[in-house]
Amino acid sequence: MPANITAQLYDLPKTMKAIVLEKPNEQIQLAELTLPLPQCDENEILVKVEAVGLNPLDAQFAKTGFSQWQYPHILGLDAVGTVVQANKGSFPSVGDRVMWHSNLSQHGVLSEYAKVANFAVSVIPDGVKSNIAATIPCAGMSALIALEKIKIVEGDTVFIEAGAGAVGQFAIQFAKQRGADVFTTAAKRNHKLVKKLGADVVFDYNDKKLCEKIRSTLGPQGFDAVVDSIGGETTVRNIELMRFCGRIACLKTLPALPAELMFRKAPNISIVSLGGAWLANSLCAQQHMSFMSKLLLENVASGDVSVPELALVDFDAQSISKALHTQIDGGFTGKQIVEIR
Repeated sequence: MPANITAQLYDLPKTMKAIVLEKPNEQIQLAELTLPLPQCDENEILVKVEAVGLNPLDAQFAKTGFSQWQYPHILGLDAVGTVVQANKGSFPSVGDRVMWHSNLSQHGVLSEYAKVANFAVSVIPDGVKSNIAATIPCAGMSALIALEKIKIVEGDTVFIEAGAGAVGQFAIQFAKQRGADVFTTAAKRNHKLVKKLGADVVFDYNDKKLCEKIRSTLGPQGFDAVVDSIGGETTVRNIELMRFCGRIACLKTLPALPAELMFRKAPNISIVSLGGAWLANSLCAQQHMSFMSKLLLENVASGDVSVPELALVDFDAQSISKALHTQIDGGFTGKQIVEIR
């Protein structure tokens, strides 16, 4: 360990508890292991993890694995905790609470301690609780990146799929901040929620006449922009609902797109990938995520943006496996947070 690194808060243990994927499996069977404490490089900090936000991506990769993982692999991408080890004079400092979205290619954050590059974290304002902050990274940054890519301006009509999902909830609020007219889909039980967040028009995503009702409400011009968090045939349908040269930000892999549709609509298609900032080794993109995290935290601290409802999950393999199944099964409104004490 470099001599200029110091731990100030308390004596650190040599080992930690972690929730790991021993090998990818359809059942999402996880294990609890005792592992050595991570050793930090010069530009890294060590964080005592307090809360971890679960995402559909965690569940997906628990089933399929990832090409750059070695096993057993610690799962989890979104974390909040307190810095317990850092370079002298660096920022953030020992004692700061920080939030970050971790490097997909490295070990995750479902552990008592985790290391992270110091430039990739954001310091959490005192008024924001750790479990609240843990709802923000993946969903909040995905929403902001999507809105950046589709260049939302005042007066735009934007269609946000799955408005009651975590990404959808953040996207609705920030789209309204930008002055857009927001259309969204949600289950009937969540219509009141998305209206409260700012959605102007809400459609039932189970409605078999959804497209007809959208066209009847919107008129023949089509949406200026779409945030598509569903993928598959939904992406094809959403492009059909856009105006000529409309903009769409896709959070899932693109399906096969009909050539006739591409020729007729000439859509501007963007892909949202937080993991790509790490996989492409783009320091600029990694720092940009930190800037977005700061913006999200400021909006939550000020009360200008609300976070999804919390569902707390115990820090054990069985509880987290069950929660990840819920992420895949769908129909879940809110954000699942693992509290680590």
